[in-house]
Amino acid sequence: MAQPIEDQVGFLGEACRAVQELSVSKSLLEKYRLEEKSLFRELEAERKAVTDAISLTVKKRVQEINDTYDREIAKEQDNLKRLRNKREKAKTQGIKERIEEETQELKDKNKELLTELKSVFKRDHVPSYCRSTWYYALFFTRGFSETIILLFTALIFFLAIPCGIYFLIPQRKSFYLAGIYFVSILLFGGIYILINNRTRVRHPEALKKGRAIKNSIKSNRRKLRAIIRSIKKDRNEKVYNLEKFDDEIARTEQDLADIADKKQEALNTFDKVTSTIISDEIASSKREKISQLEKEHEDAVNNWKEAQIRVKEQTLFINDNYASYIGSEYMIPEKLDELADMIRMGKAQTISEAKEIYNSIKD
Repeated sequence: MAQPIEDQVGFLGEACRAVQELSVSKSLLEKYRLEEKSLFRELEAERKAVTDAISLTVKKRVQEINDTYDREIAKEQDNLKRLRNKREKAKTQGIKERIEEETQELKDKNKELLTELKSVFKRDHVPSYCRSTWYYALFFTRGFSETIILLFTALIFFLAIPCGIYFLIPQRKSFYLAGIYFVSILLFGGIYILINNRTRVRHPEALKKGRAIKNSIKSNRRKLRAIIRSIKKDRNEKVYNLEKFDDEIARTEQDLADIADKKQEALNTFDKVTSTIISDEIASSKREKISQLEKEHEDAVNNWKEAQIRVKEQTLFINDNYASYIGSEYMIPEKLDELADMIRMGKAQTISEAKEIYNSIKD
């Protein structure tokens, strides 16, 4: 059973001191909380600085390794490209020389045939234009290409020119076209007959022999093209003496592979060993400061926890011993002092009476 309070003023004084002590404890709690928070930020900043320094240094070292080996790889790649270009040029030159060598006989034969053709025509006084392919296509047509030339010539003289002239006339009429065609046939047909009479009729044997010679030349040219195609398609490169280029290219490719292997090995070594050493070196330079901050932070956390316990205990003590009787709304030093003064001055005999007077005054 609760005992009655004999010393009302003393009870209020004890309550006031308890509240004041609680206020001091709360101030300390807030101080320790701010101190813990500040130390935690400083500790995290130091840890982050170490982490960033390690990351930046490791990244820089890795980049230096990559750059060093990449420069060497680039040099070897340029050298390999140069060797391949030289090999390709040597092969191209070899093909040219082989073509020249294997076609020389046919070329010489065609030169002899052309000389013979000129001699035959000169001896028989045949006009020089009769040696042209265009002439033989018109008067001694043979083969697909000459047939095309003949048709193309006919289209020009008997279609393109007459139609062109007709479309240039401002007022076109159908009989104009008929007249143009009539004139074209007379003009170009007459020229054709005139050339035929002056050449084919006068020099039939020379022109026939020329036809045979041109056929031989054409046949030789077909053989030339066949030889050139065969040489270009030939995959056997031994005849071009490219072994020295192939050996240099193989060595360079092996050097490239070796550098790539060494680069990978250097990166692996750095990742497994060197980066750890770098990390330890950077961390060791800050280890003492971080350890000091960790200790200070740990002490601040302990102080904060102890202050929390103390505030909790004091709060419960005040609640159990004073607030439950006086009322939590009066647990303020100023109010408790006023209640004590009322009793001390005889205005009230008990705490309850003092509270009533206090409330009446405030109201």
